[in-house]
Amino acid sequence: MQTIRQINQLREEIAGLRAQNLRVALVPTMGALHAGHIALIEAAKHVADKIVASIFVNPKQFGPSEDLARYPRRELQDARMLADAGCAILWLPSAEDMYPAGFATNVSVSGVSDGLDGAARPGHFDGVATVVAKLFNQVRPDVALFGEKDFQQLAVIRRLVADLDFGIDIIGVPTQREDDGLALSSRNVYLADDDRARAVTLPRALGVAARAIGRGNDPAAALATAEAALLGGGFDAVDYVALVDAETLVPTTDLGRPLRLLAAARIGGTRLIDNIAVELIEQG
Repeated sequence: MQTIRQINQLREEIAGLRAQNLRVALVPTMGALHAGHIALIEAAKHVADKIVASIFVNPKQFGPSEDLARYPRRELQDARMLADAGCAILWLPSAEDMYPAGFATNVSVSGVSDGLDGAARPGHFDGVATVVAKLFNQVRPDVALFGEKDFQQLAVIRRLVADLDFGIDIIGVPTQREDDGLALSSRNVYLADDDRARAVTLPRALGVAARAIGRGNDPAAALATAEAALLGGGFDAVDYVALVDAETLVPTTDLGRPLRLLAAARIGGTRLIDNIAVELIEQG
């Protein structure tokens, strides 16, 4: 695996892959890699000839009171994981190269970014859209892969690609979970042992709510029960528990549309997110 830090070298290497008519996949990350990221690499092997992974802790998607300074950074360990997984190129730009002096452009995707995390973290998805647009222009991939755990982010990127005619296939990869159901996340390392044990309340509460809604029970009651379960299970606060259209992310109770149940809640100073598809359950 090549580790590249300069944009000119990256462009030369990508041009070489293009000259060989090779299909290129991009897996953007912020590092602190875990099995969820490696699942993206494994999925990329089925749709591309060469894989480029990027590691960039993007300051534009962190709010003033968020965890940019303490976000875990493990460059050497991450590089070994990517090499072992079969990446061809690791793209490691610096903040100064991504946002040089005088940088003045902001990419904003309205609609799918407005509620949920967009409301809880103002400006977050502008930062995501801006950096992903830059990464797409730098790597020029044929396909890019993102985890479904960040479901709203995935929706924002799909809208971005469609609206700006990037011509890139966007693939969502199912959420990877611990044995007890907790979604893998780089932020899980922040959890104290007691909080880690209680954090499993999040996927369990979503599962109960999704099954209730799928059976035709009142969605509002299911959402309220899920929120109560989170607070009763040790979470300090709930940002949202919402039932939305899986494509537009508009709140809905229309069971004739693909639905997604999303939640964000805080425990021990750590903010966790998760989501689950809602499927109709046939009543026997």
